[in-house]
Amino acid sequence: MACDLWLVPLVDVLCHSPDNPFAEEIARYDKALNDAGLPPVPVYSYMPGLSGDVAPVAGFDYDALHFLRRAYLLHIQGLAVAPVDELGGDYEQLLEMFETTAQQSHLVWHYDHAGAYVPLDFAHPLVNDELLDAGGPLGSAHGLLRELDFVAPVIGIDPRNPPPAPAPPAGPTELEEPAAPPAHHDGSPFARERHVWLGLHAAATRALGQGSMIVFS
Repeated sequence: MACDLWLVPLVDVLCHSPDNPFAEEIARYDKALNDAGLPPVPVYSYMPGLSGDVAPVAGFDYDALHFLRRAYLLHIQGLAVAPVDELGGDYEQLLEMFETTAQQSHLVWHYDHAGAYVPLDFAHPLVNDELLDAGGPLGSAHGLLRELDFVAPVIGIDPRNPPPAPAPPAGPTELEEPAAPPAHHDGSPFARERHVWLGLHAAATRALGQGSMIVFS
């Protein structure tokens, strides 16, 4: 199944508009942040040419996302990360065995098909009943980037000098639609993990640079 990541610029012309399509989501995020003693979702002044547009930034297959999550869980537990052809049952076992670690991870503890990362720095994903009912845990773009940097070496990526990010999807993809394969297979046994890493890394760095939130769709 296909997974798209979109960047939504948190700018005044969008967030303060009565027609803001993300108003309900941002209100939920503000409440969760306030309950955690954190500032609300930031809103920036629109700057033409710099703020960006609501647009896809990356796309990949959900299974490939789980491969990267598997690598992260193994690595943070100090276990060897070996490539596999299929997830099988070991990924579910990892989630059960290391449930607390998984739930404290911005990369792992996130709904596949909904939810967001906001450009605020907080230690662990935020969770409450309203978030879980509507779109899943709220993640930090800062936290996601830290975790991507942590797992990068075990899949053969130098986080200080990563390869170019794949091109974003040309347009929205449906949930049941197969994800477009990587344009170039890099020959690595961790090719799927690397493809997802590069997409997430591009989303996180641009979200922080532009003042955007990352939305799964």
